[in-house]
Amino acid sequence: MCGFVGFIDKSDNKARTIKKMADIIKHRGPDSDGYYFDEVCALGFRRLSIIDLDGGKQPIYNENGNLVIVFNGEIYNYRELRRELLKKGHKFLSESDTEVILHGYEEYGKEVLNKLRGMFAFVIYNREDNSLFGARDFFGIKPLYYYVNGEEFMFGSEIKSFLGHPRFKKEFNRDMLKEYLTFQYSIYEDTFFKNVYKLRPGHYFEYLDGKLNVCEYYSVNFKNDDSKDLEEWKKIIDARLNESILYHKVSDVEVGSFLSSGVDSSIIAKLSNVDKTFTVGYSNKKYSEIEYAKELSELMGVKNVSKLISKEEYFKVIPKVMYYMDEPLADPSAVALYFVTNIASKHLKVTLSGEGADEIFGGYNIYHEPYSVSWYNKIPYFIRKIVGIMAYPFRRYPGFNFLVRRSKKLEDRYIGNAFIFEPCEVDKFLKYKDIHTFKEYTGYYYDKVKEYDDVSKMQYIDFNFWLVGDILLKADKMSMANSLEVRVPFLDKPLVDEVTSLPTKYKIMNNETKYAFREVCKKYLPLKWANKKKLGFPVPIREWIKEEDIYNNLYELFKKENEFFDNDKIIRLLEEHKNGKRDNSRKIWTIYVFLIWYQEYFVKR
Repeated sequence: MCGFVGFIDKSDNKARTIKKMADIIKHRGPDSDGYYFDEVCALGFRRLSIIDLDGGKQPIYNENGNLVIVFNGEIYNYRELRRELLKKGHKFLSESDTEVILHGYEEYGKEVLNKLRGMFAFVIYNREDNSLFGARDFFGIKPLYYYVNGEEFMFGSEIKSFLGHPRFKKEFNRDMLKEYLTFQYSIYEDTFFKNVYKLRPGHYFEYLDGKLNVCEYYSVNFKNDDSKDLEEWKKIIDARLNESILYHKVSDVEVGSFLSSGVDSSIIAKLSNVDKTFTVGYSNKKYSEIEYAKELSELMGVKNVSKLISKEEYFKVIPKVMYYMDEPLADPSAVALYFVTNIASKHLKVTLSGEGADEIFGGYNIYHEPYSVSWYNKIPYFIRKIVGIMAYPFRRYPGFNFLVRRSKKLEDRYIGNAFIFEPCEVDKFLKYKDIHTFKEYTGYYYDKVKEYDDVSKMQYIDFNFWLVGDILLKADKMSMANSLEVRVPFLDKPLVDEVTSLPTKYKIMNNETKYAFREVCKKYLPLKWANKKKLGFPVPIREWIKEEDIYNNLYELFKKENEFFDNDKIIRLLEEHKNGKRDNSRKIWTIYVFLIWYQEYFVKR
């Protein structure tokens, strides 16, 4: 696990520049550093030692030295691939998974990507033609950013590393603000920095002579396979999950596990047989999962390390969290994740986590909707549409929002698990007009799954937006901020490729989400945990905003003149919430987080 940076240009002082860039992301790899540079290219690397502690230093070269790689992630099947490559005559200088990728690319070219089992982002430099080949893993577990501006081309694990390059032009990308206010994170390949882009999951890039080519090599498939009954599917899930956990424990250092009260993290902790679990919570038991986590840990005979987060320390750390995030993310659990990764990092270097289970097994409560409202869908669409138009002015009142939502087709209303501001609302709060709509982004993905049922469509959207833009992003950034590696066994390619064919009828069944998966979990967990709904490190933001000290701090920030928001209108959001007229907590939080992030990157730096 690590972080890397690099660039191609004709500048002098490459050694000084690449070291400065790498030092900015030292938190991703405090154990050691490494560099390569020539007249054209510079590569920098920061290492968190996990596999081949003595011999896995980067950059790594192939036998004749014409290829150089920097890599962030873990390849869990590297031993099998290494044996295969040895038989083909490749010579290895280390026991690292990084060198396996390099020789694999040498042997198979870009087809090596489909042979990898793990999480990864890497860039290979070809010294013969000065070309670059970079790739990001299938699901977006590990990040990879790049900057293109004229002849300047930079890449790295975090955007902030680009600040160390004298030719990086830091400019705010205003076009992302509307989408952020709707989704709560930056979407697609764009970022909040002009000319800085995310390489999307399942994509690779080739860069040669100033020309960039980006291609997709993998896409998830949620087509239902009705050829197997429930019992067969339970056996498949059981086998694949146990196999994945076995691979995800490959390490030369101790591995622990996060543990909330939900079934996802509980089954990971149980099957992984770790010695330590980690949990955070709050004094308000409504928002705390510590008691559940401690009880299950005791039953498993393992140590649980927990922390109660106070309101004061939660808000104190937000500027730091936004700095480490690179971009604003309006998910309050990101801050909680910072604390749980912090306490885990004091005990070990690697933890397992339960991200991805809800997306692949159908775990979110909203996935109930197509079934729970099937009676209303029998009403002709044109009638539902008219009713929705009439109900729209009253949508804030109980029951009316249901009528509004059901007047729209799925692709016109569902963007994933977070929907903060409606597009028409955004225009009222912003000082400028933005003509972009969320359908410009989600439409491409809905077009690819026209034949899917509604639940599978929702899963597909969440997999390509929510999972990448929120869940995995915060997991990487918050863990790496604390020099901790987080592994996600549910996002194992063989597992995902098979269980995403699970029929919808086995996902949502008997008024339960993740039905087939929960049935498997009952084999290993007490019913108290197998049937428990996931809370996912919840945060008492709704209550805290009403408290005098937090309210006053928010009020002072919201009334400051800024170039983005109508001050009177965002203050009104705050006052309505404090007075109990409306629950505006998520909208307030989304604006607040953005303003804090903007201060970190465009005021302080």
